[in-house]
Amino acid sequence: MKLASQTALLSAACGALTLGVFAASSTFAQPVKTPIGSPQTPLAANQSTHAPKVLIVVSSEGRNGGETRPGFEMDEYALAYLVFRANGIRVEVASPAGGLVEADKFNPKDDHIQALLADEHATALLRNTRRIADVKPGEHQAIFVMGGKGAMFDLPKDSSLISLLGAQFDRDGIVAAVCHGPAVFANVRRADGRPLIAGKRVTGFTDEEEKTFGKKWVKEYPFLIETKFREQGAIWEEAALMLPKTIVDGMLITGQNPFSTSETAEAIVRALGRAPAPRAVFKEERSMRLVQRWLAGEKDQVRAILAADTKEYKADLIAMLGYYQAEAASDEAGKRAALSIMEMAAPHMPHPRFRLGMARTHVALGNVKTAREILTALVTEKPDFADAKKALEALPG
Repeated sequence: MKLASQTALLSAACGALTLGVFAASSTFAQPVKTPIGSPQTPLAANQSTHAPKVLIVVSSEGRNGGETRPGFEMDEYALAYLVFRANGIRVEVASPAGGLVEADKFNPKDDHIQALLADEHATALLRNTRRIADVKPGEHQAIFVMGGKGAMFDLPKDSSLISLLGAQFDRDGIVAAVCHGPAVFANVRRADGRPLIAGKRVTGFTDEEEKTFGKKWVKEYPFLIETKFREQGAIWEEAALMLPKTIVDGMLITGQNPFSTSETAEAIVRALGRAPAPRAVFKEERSMRLVQRWLAGEKDQVRAILAADTKEYKADLIAMLGYYQAEAASDEAGKRAALSIMEMAAPHMPHPRFRLGMARTHVALGNVKTAREILTALVTEKPDFADAKKALEALPG
């Protein structure tokens, strides 16, 4: 949800994903480390001093685009900020250290990133974040904690943030987080000493998603979010791997992964008493919504939409979603759902590795004939593709 050693397909999936499955291909966008500076003219936004104010919290951990130390997720910040801007909500940004913060690598060609970088106010906030210790309880109607793997390191041990979130919750203010952002909640206590999340419906980056995407940094984490939350008595809920999911339990709002960011931000808008305003829907959002429609049974409609406007969607993202769901699936139902997503993307995704993944999933489901057809065609087109040859030779019968 970065090719060669990394791929940007799953929107960096709460930090640079180490997904070295596909060889480099022009089909996939290669992310780059882009400094925050020299933005274009900002788009208009309602900066009324009477508008609600949201504090976005990001990690200060990042160094060298996430290579040396993981930071925050620029995709999440962009999507959250743009939702708030569209709804006339004032935004401030804070971090443990204050000042300039560094995001993990991101793709500057993505439409939501371009919209963010064109907004001088949005980028200025990241150049000069407030120090969390200087933020007073009650300044903001909502606090929204961004993910990125850096959020697993500095945020859960920041005593000022822990106190701020506890005070916000106890005064019935909105407390929200997405992806790895909910990690800080593990150390927040209510006024009566109970864990913030005890008995609350919550979500966050799942153990399954960590197993699939957290390879570089996960061994250094102080805990896994899902495991920790369950231990603390939270009512854990999740969607299938990397599908959007947002949970609202009173003033506590959580999103599962990067693809949940926009809907989590809009849930905050609703909690502020506003109906979300019409806004630009970006390619990643459109693609995920199309997947949800496909899984809901609207296959003919989705096929027609993709065929007519392929460039308006990310077929590579859809393909990778199905591919990794198939890799992670532990039962037949999960593999069938993953294969269905792969079939949705297949007409627009000729990558050999993807087709090999489809064949292997068919084999796992007992569809040997279909797997043979895919592999035979693949070996004919790519006679030097050793893995495809091996898979074909291994088929029974």
